[in-house]
Amino acid sequence: MSSPRVVIAGGGMVGVSLALALERQVPSMDITLVEAFPLVPPDPGFEASYTPSFDARSTALSYGSCLLYEGWNLWPAVGSRAQPIDTIHVSERGRFGSTLMKASEYRWPALGFVVENAWLGNRLLQALLAGRVTTVSPAKVESAETGGDRLRLQLDNGDRLEADLLVVADGAGSALRDSLGIGRREHRYDQQAIIANIAHRRPHQGRAFERFTPRGPLAMLPLAAAGSDARHRSALVWTLPPDTAAELLAAGEQDFLAHLQAEFGYRLGRLETVGERHSYPLALVESEEQVRSGVVVMGNAAHALHPVAGQGFNLALRDVARLADGLAEAVPRGHSPGELEVLLAYREAQAADQAQTTAFSDRLPELFMRPGMALPLLRDLGLFTLDLAPGLKREFVRRTAGISASTEYRDVHP
Repeated sequence: MSSPRVVIAGGGMVGVSLALALERQVPSMDITLVEAFPLVPPDPGFEASYTPSFDARSTALSYGSCLLYEGWNLWPAVGSRAQPIDTIHVSERGRFGSTLMKASEYRWPALGFVVENAWLGNRLLQALLAGRVTTVSPAKVESAETGGDRLRLQLDNGDRLEADLLVVADGAGSALRDSLGIGRREHRYDQQAIIANIAHRRPHQGRAFERFTPRGPLAMLPLAAAGSDARHRSALVWTLPPDTAAELLAAGEQDFLAHLQAEFGYRLGRLETVGERHSYPLALVESEEQVRSGVVVMGNAAHALHPVAGQGFNLALRDVARLADGLAEAVPRGHSPGELEVLLAYREAQAADQAQTTAFSDRLPELFMRPGMALPLLRDLGLFTLDLAPGLKREFVRRTAGISASTEYRDVHP
């Protein structure tokens, strides 16, 4: 009897993380990852020579995500260049309500960590190529046909593969998902997200800021020092109406910083430099099906969320963990990884987490942008209530960190 075979279409951070989790948890499984871009083996001297870039894009990993990477024995490599988030300050521009969340209140080493994508991607890729996962790149899975015991997959390079389970993880605009006849729901927010790194006069001291404004939320996430560059810096995610975003993208550096300073304030002192600015339109994209016999849709192909509170990738990583756990239990019992019963059990187990996280990310920006006489006062009251009700605040922090009430403290310091 041949080994159960899983093919993962998409070699981004979600696809690679799933491959690594399955490699560790299901030793009998044959795993193939197909990626459209070349997977270049890392330079052996990368770790010693790596220098953070002022303009590097970053990912905020929740504490729960760090625990997952630790469980897969990946955190020592991933976290060695991570910036801890010690506190999160939440406020609304022009209002007196605010709340402060501290890692020390929960006996956690951090509420999360910010990792540069270049470092995170390289560490995951190095682990992938050092293991037993088969990689096919550059290539895409174009189609999948049912019939017999396995799916038959056609790749755009002419290759054919067979699989018991096909994982669709090739992004929000997944052509493979569409080719399988799986529809998607899309809600456009009529907003753009501007992302850039900001140098500021005062040190961030591990503080992250989530500031709500009438035009959209604004986040500043602490970043590690960029090599020999002594400037203090944070990663900006600024949600704005499209016209305003276009104007600020085209504005000169000092004009951009003046507008940002007016919205954010002086908690980090004077904002001194902005790096390369990028923007992208915001939309909630949800797959109408996440599982069917022999197929599971994951990552942004399953649910692409508003960036408020940084929940998207962290939710996807919890999906990865839940699927890996389910397959680790089912496959040794003789079940095929593509059995509908197995995949429906995964979907049911993760449904509440997905629904709650999606609703939180979808409704929170609207709540703080909605005008009205009573709403600002209610929002102030809500922020104050979090500080005055420790139990409520603890549950809120646990949910946003991807931690269940039964999770024990574990030290994930790099």
